[in-house]
Amino acid sequence: MKTIAHGVDLVDCKRLREAIDKHGQRFLTRVFTEAELAYCIGKKREIEHLAGRFAAKEAVLKVLGTGWRNGINWTDIEVRNAPSGQPSITLSGRCREIADEMGLAKILISISHVETHAIASAIGTAEDAAHSIVK
Repeated sequence: MKTIAHGVDLVDCKRLREAIDKHGQRFLTRVFTEAELAYCIGKKREIEHLAGRFAAKEAVLKVLGTGWRNGINWTDIEVRNAPSGQPSITLSGRCREIADEMGLAKILISISHVETHAIASAIGTAEDAAHSIVK
């Protein structure tokens, strides 16, 4: 497996809380999938979990090299968790198309958070060495 691209993002939990307070449910359902909300809402550190997912989505976009344009929706990137808690990325819609065009086989994700900030690191990998930027 070869690395194609890397992305990282840092989110200020206070700023995310302010956005949720200002825009409410509309913001939440625009940014997060039902499964992501079900995982985060009600947790002891709810805002930190949401911020981690927000950071993960931004980090994945950096792997894809797109930003939020060309028909990409927040919910095209979903953070799921294994029973062990390990996060993984599932792509759909335009994000899936771009990943396929890039030859991405998988996006590895790592998320960490504390009371004030959340950070995520995403690494796009390819099975085919011809797609790799790292030789």
